[in-house]
Amino acid sequence: MPTGERGLRRRLKLRHIVFLGLAYMAPLAVFDTFGIVAEATNGRVPLAYILIIIAVTITGLSYAKMSRYYPGAGSAYTYARETLNPHVGFMVGWAATLDYLLLPMLNALLAAIYMGAVLPSVPAWVWVLSTIVICTLLNVVGVKLAAQVNVILVVVQIVVAAAFLFFAIRNIAMGIDGAALSLTPFAPTGVPTGALLGGASLLALSFLGFDAVTTMSEEAIRPKTDIPRAIILIVVSAGVFFVAITYTMQILFPDVSTVGDIVGASPEIAQYIGGALFQALFVGGYMFAVLGCGLTQQMSAARLLYAMGRDGTLPRRMFGRINRRTGVPVINIVFIAVLACSAMLLDLASAASLINFGAYVAFGAVNLSLIFATVKYLRPQGRIGVFAGIILPSLGVVINLALWLSLDTNAKIVGVVWALVGFAFLLITTRGFRIPAPAMAEPEMD
Repeated sequence: MPTGERGLRRRLKLRHIVFLGLAYMAPLAVFDTFGIVAEATNGRVPLAYILIIIAVTITGLSYAKMSRYYPGAGSAYTYARETLNPHVGFMVGWAATLDYLLLPMLNALLAAIYMGAVLPSVPAWVWVLSTIVICTLLNVVGVKLAAQVNVILVVVQIVVAAAFLFFAIRNIAMGIDGAALSLTPFAPTGVPTGALLGGASLLALSFLGFDAVTTMSEEAIRPKTDIPRAIILIVVSAGVFFVAITYTMQILFPDVSTVGDIVGASPEIAQYIGGALFQALFVGGYMFAVLGCGLTQQMSAARLLYAMGRDGTLPRRMFGRINRRTGVPVINIVFIAVLACSAMLLDLASAASLINFGAYVAFGAVNLSLIFATVKYLRPQGRIGVFAGIILPSLGVVINLALWLSLDTNAKIVGVVWALVGFAFLLITTRGFRIPAPAMAEPEMD
């Protein structure tokens, strides 16, 4: 590096990377889809989580290997571009962009669901708009969550979830309403395969963000070892946590239809196991997480649009501008806020499916990239090399494809339309694929 040129500082240790990954994921996301998945799978949410954990673990191993081969800041887009084809990489990045643009919408929808459980007399749109306005104003004036605040955010969520788990276990131990330990939540009998896949397909929402740590490779002290370790630690620890929480909830409510509001089942279960005070603390902790995630998600999406505008992938005059006074892309922040208002038109299942559309495309692409990298460049030696580099990621491709096909039909239609728009844009800008694909910006992680 020439004298005077500054780059990213390598200052993040393994624990910092893990905490940042967990903060981006938001551990309390486990409560978001419990009610609708329990209804879809006939009370087999833990089993559905095991299925998605298998898919995400295999994908996480693929991310870990690819981050070793490409230790610079990378993502599914980078890996697909480098191993498959630059044009394919663009399409993967385009599909993944949909997630980042719509996460603030989902965040606002969840705020309305949880606050509606406590204050049902207040219209849902009030909570949606309140959440969007607060996050937008804070982002416009330049407020940003630092790494230390992200750690606090994770700790608060873990404390709230741990308290929930404590009260749930206490109720089971006391046998309240006949609650008793059972393996039924893990039993595959009694639920059609299609229903189980459909329920599991929504649960990728709980793991969104584990892959974002790959974008921190240039700031990690030991990127070739700590990034892969962080990915696996995040997936495994989060998976165990999610299964434990949903298992206790499923034992207490084997038939989720007994809960008044299936979509807002978690706040009602919190009241059932710990009383009104605990419900207030539970929802309060969740809203703290909602605002924290809303800030980072909205700013990350705005920066993504700014990078694409700056590089000419999107119109530069609209998206490639920084406000001189605040130093943030104000137009982009407002644009994301307007998109987030679509929360008033969607239900939770549709919104989750829509966001998971891009996630499964990215997951599948990373597994496919590892297969191509193994065959083209690495030439695996022995059975272990073939298994780790070809067989395992092939299984990951199949599982992620099955989960993608199980998404909500309307979400797939919107996702395909979004992909077609990206394909048309790519076709025009590359003059029929005769020139290189435009660069896609890497998602940033605060």
